[in-house]
Amino acid sequence: MAALMLQGTGSDVGKSVLVAALCRALTHRGLRVLPFKPQNMSNNAAVTTDGGEIGRAQALQAMACRAEPHSDMNPVLLKPQADRTSQLIVHGRVRGTLGSGNFREARGALMTEVLESYHRLRSRCDIVIVEGAGSPAEINLRAGDIANMGFARAADVPVILIGDIDRGGVIASIVGTRAVIEAEDAAMIRGFLINKFRGDPALFDDGYREIERRSGWRGLGVIPWLSAAARLPSEDAVILERPADPREERRIIACPILPRISNFDDLDPLKLEPGVEVVMVPPGRPIPAEAAMIILPGSKAVIADMAALRAEGWDIDIRAHHRRGGTIVGLCGGYQMLGRRIADPLGIEGAPAEVEGLGLLDVETELSPAKILRQVAGTALGAPVAGYEMHMGETRGPGTKRAFAMLEDGGRDGAVDPAGRVIGSYLHGLFASPALRRALLARIGVTGNGRDYAADVDAALDAVAAEFARHAEIDAMLRIAGIGA
Repeated sequence: MAALMLQGTGSDVGKSVLVAALCRALTHRGLRVLPFKPQNMSNNAAVTTDGGEIGRAQALQAMACRAEPHSDMNPVLLKPQADRTSQLIVHGRVRGTLGSGNFREARGALMTEVLESYHRLRSRCDIVIVEGAGSPAEINLRAGDIANMGFARAADVPVILIGDIDRGGVIASIVGTRAVIEAEDAAMIRGFLINKFRGDPALFDDGYREIERRSGWRGLGVIPWLSAAARLPSEDAVILERPADPREERRIIACPILPRISNFDDLDPLKLEPGVEVVMVPPGRPIPAEAAMIILPGSKAVIADMAALRAEGWDIDIRAHHRRGGTIVGLCGGYQMLGRRIADPLGIEGAPAEVEGLGLLDVETELSPAKILRQVAGTALGAPVAGYEMHMGETRGPGTKRAFAMLEDGGRDGAVDPAGRVIGSYLHGLFASPALRRALLARIGVTGNGRDYAADVDAALDAVAAEFARHAEIDAMLRIAGIGA
């Protein structure tokens, strides 16, 4: 079986999108393709068919392969929950926490389990497309590495290096990578791709050839700016730092960017609606008073994010919005914040603590070690809904008698206040349901367009794959991977 790894000269150079594009392009060729990322760090995750969790990007890449997401596709997932602490997920299950002091030693010990997942995937397909993390040029992190060259050499997987020309300095970033990495690591790199090019690629011919001459690596294509990628869910929180274009005559849906925000791609389906503008509110700015709806997102550290919300004065903005008759939706950690109390007696998120919530729902939450991971379906607001739960703790109280969703397994999810203006739910992905989205937007006077979010993402994958195939030397990449050599 064949394999190919795409690494980048840095973070946010487009590795995840290009892996998805290559996966879909090869799937269109009739190959059985599966994605793999040895180690990921993200608070955006998805529940897998085997009841685990993986990075959201790998779930998207599985969709690109027309395959079901599986925990083997991302065997090590780190979910930051404090400045120096991350929750460790191995093979889809929580294994504890890692601090900055023991991170290197612990990750090196995980290589055996990473290779086990990789070999299981490789036995099930024609080719595995592997995504690196960060950059191989971070030589200070090379010892014990399982994310880039450490994995590539252990699994003997050839590498294609991606450089981002949009951020500038792409010649230096690729040639500089060649200069600083070990000779044995450099030998694993068989070519490079230039990503996010705008304009006439002929203008870069001299630079392209100079990279080839100085690095000794073959150029495999100049990939243009893939506009369809904007329709794909993003895993990297870097995207939250980019201001949205102002829009007129649209109802505003505001979402505060909490320090440990998670699964913010829950809001992506709302961006399909022409009648609304989704505004991600950064620290230092108030929640817009003209907002028709406020969404409190998921959180990897709900008690710390509750404190941050108060420090920003957003609790005042939310209560003012409530007094004005506005709609408020809390998802997962956001649901917990809407209640009266959040308790962490066992110190799941840090030191044992207990804090007051916003008190807009008559519920209380107690965090616990057991993590609920499951895919669910049911009805909510009179519409069918499907999603997944991913949370630690249980929420109880009188408010749960007015459940948000009735589940197919007979269970109940979430809570709604007596006026029907405050909604809490543990369901991630619920806005992807066109009927549910339409019912929710009707509460703020917007007629939903009923677009199918999953179909829209699938069409975007086709578009990025087609554009990638036009500009990348895929046949050469397959030969490097061991197909058609």
